[in-house]
Amino acid sequence: MSHENKQIVHIVDDDDAVRDSLSLLLSSVGLESRQYENAPSFLESNFQQTAGCIVLDIRMPGMSGMDLHEKLNEVGCHLPIIFITGHGDIPMAVEAMKRGAVEFVQKPFREQDLLDCINRALQIDAGRRASTQEVDAIRERLTTLTPREQQVMEMIVDGKANKVIAFDLNLSQRTVEIHRAHVMEKMQTKSLAELVRMVMLANS
Repeated sequence: MSHENKQIVHIVDDDDAVRDSLSLLLSSVGLESRQYENAPSFLESNFQQTAGCIVLDIRMPGMSGMDLHEKLNEVGCHLPIIFITGHGDIPMAVEAMKRGAVEFVQKPFREQDLLDCINRALQIDAGRRASTQEVDAIRERLTTLTPREQQVMEMIVDGKANKVIAFDLNLSQRTVEIHRAHVMEKMQTKSLAELVRMVMLANS
């Protein structure tokens, strides 16, 4: 994992003692963390450039955890969020789950329960980043196709046979076969099913 993709657990909580104990807990299992005493200080950080997840207190003075979650959704931040909630916050936490939070943990929580949630969130984040990288790589390959190869590829993906493509484009079947071979080579696949999947991913 490159330095940019090193996963960081962002702890956003107005309680110093909670932040310190969570930071110690995470370092004891080899996880790196950053601490923020309120939502605005988190928003001012370079969180968009990091991989990882956010452990967020649902109730904070000023901008609450729910407000911050809404703001992060607005700016398209996909870091998975785990809410830390008090006893009366369950309805809010359920609402947060509906809006995309990964998990909520009720105080007082068992350290292992929180670590399990954080590990799940980190796996989700890594999975999302891997699929984003795959889509970027596919789109990059698509740019290497000539306009004619692009045309042939679209017809292949539509399920048309070489002779039909040749007729439609007024080409010889041999020429279509050559274009088809170039498409498969540039897209780095030998399988039609895989090519269809790639095009669908690139267009998603």
